[in-house]
Amino acid sequence: MDISSFTQIDTFHWILDMNTFVGEAYDQIREMCIFLLNNFTLPPDKALAVYVQSPGSPFVFCGAVTLQRPSAVLSLLWPEPGGQMLLTAPDASAPLSAKIGVSLEDLAALPSLDVAAEKKIERLALKVGENLFNFMQSFCGVDGSKLVVPMDILDRWFKKFQEKAKRDPEYLKGFAL
Repeated sequence: MDISSFTQIDTFHWILDMNTFVGEAYDQIREMCIFLLNNFTLPPDKALAVYVQSPGSPFVFCGAVTLQRPSAVLSLLWPEPGGQMLLTAPDASAPLSAKIGVSLEDLAALPSLDVAAEKKIERLALKVGENLFNFMQSFCGVDGSKLVVPMDILDRWFKKFQEKAKRDPEYLKGFAL
């Protein structure tokens, strides 16, 4: 579908009412492909940002496209329904429904172009940290109110981590989810 399926709220904002397309099954739509067509121009310091909104929840940023990144497949991380609406359609009496919002914004003001990728990296870092913590815990001693580990514990953990990754190519995939 193209932008004509969206309702233009103002000069820089468009909304797609998910009731029109999928009704209450909006949360089953987990990805969105967005791209700039060849004849569409965008200032180099601007981005088309994509947001999702569950019924009664605030909009949540999902990612963006720019001239330098003219297409993207974005994961739609729908928030839990409830709470107050932050942006409403011009007809305030319309029933609450899920929405996809597109907004023209300053590129510098956006947190990231791909939120889902950042969350994957965050999960990866947490899993690696948890692996290190569990390894260190098995060598811990207590000295008063301090935990004590051998000085070479990081080297030993990293060596073991690298050896496992070499032996089993699937090992690292378990960290990425």
